[in-house]
Amino acid sequence: MATTSSRAPRPVPPAQADVVVIGGGVMGLSTAYHLAAAGVENVVLLESGQLGSGSTGKAAGGVRALFSDEVNIRLGLRGLETLRRFGQDFGQDIDLDISGYLFLLDNDADLAAFEAGVELQNALGVPSRMIDVEEARRLSPPISPEGLRGALFSPDAGHCTPESVVAGYTGAARKLGVTILTGTPATGVFTEGGEIQAVLSPAGRIRTNTVICAAGAWSGRIADWAGVDLPVRPLRRQIAVTTPVADLPPDLPFTIDFGTSFYFHREGPGLLLGGTEKEDTWGFDQSPTQDWLDDLASAMAVRVPSLGSVGIRRGWAGLYEMTPDHNALIGEAPGLSRFLYCTGFSGHGFLMGPAAGEVMRDLYLGVTPSIDVSGLSAERFTHEQLRPEHNVI
Repeated sequence: MATTSSRAPRPVPPAQADVVVIGGGVMGLSTAYHLAAAGVENVVLLESGQLGSGSTGKAAGGVRALFSDEVNIRLGLRGLETLRRFGQDFGQDIDLDISGYLFLLDNDADLAAFEAGVELQNALGVPSRMIDVEEARRLSPPISPEGLRGALFSPDAGHCTPESVVAGYTGAARKLGVTILTGTPATGVFTEGGEIQAVLSPAGRIRTNTVICAAGAWSGRIADWAGVDLPVRPLRRQIAVTTPVADLPPDLPFTIDFGTSFYFHREGPGLLLGGTEKEDTWGFDQSPTQDWLDDLASAMAVRVPSLGSVGIRRGWAGLYEMTPDHNALIGEAPGLSRFLYCTGFSGHGFLMGPAAGEVMRDLYLGVTPSIDVSGLSAERFTHEQLRPEHNVI
């Protein structure tokens, strides 16, 4: 007797594309949208799961321009500019909360590094400033001043909902004719004679001469298929959301205890909490762990002891896409026509996605981007020209 499967049929990709974008997070969707908006007619985006189900959907949603690298500051500023207009431009509310960012600092070396960063940020138009511990306590009442030496604050930063940003770019890209295929992983990149010929997937082969790799922590695997070296490694990070917390100020800034990487911001009536694991877990395991909750409780006991009795409502784990210098990889691979990449943001990719999509559009079109990202090429590792980003957690 014949049986009928309830599984939806796998989408059939087009036989040919001008560009295949691999990765359906904020980087890939922003890139696909900007390509189509610039008149590129046959753009295909492949996503192995659901849109935003990789690192974007697991992000804390912070948006800032408080970096030590000039390129990152410019990318962050452009990202903030886009997100402020997102509802108007894309018809999508992203719950943008510009309540500020507060970095708590507990040693002289970090104080000096952040002071130098503020000077550069101010020169580029970021309203950041160093403040004393008492002002930090007024801005973020839950914190304990124990061991703190100072802080950095900027009112022009905050957080929003990553899934909503994904939804906005998705709708806009589809309206412009982008073919977006979910549940359709890329499984290979076929090259011949130094040129890309096709992208392979379980649903079929797509002829193309251009790939844009925006696959986050999975980018190294994809680059390997094309014979390109992208030094990206997956690192697990975990997040928890608390039960309601009484008396939180409505303008509570996104607060980061820089020495421990513990951070929190408002999430509905409670808080979203994050931080590093005591020992790094490299690889693709995204299982939340009790050990991390114990580490989190230890960090909270030091920095926010008043929140020690708060309950945990839910939590999840995701992946940072780490590079050796904690800075992004943006560029086009030499010796192969054409493999472009936008990955390796080491924990600050979501907020740079809007600007990165514009940059990738320009690189594809052969136009000089408004932000000079040439120093973020993966070739910097070959030539030992590292450019470390200090202000990452």
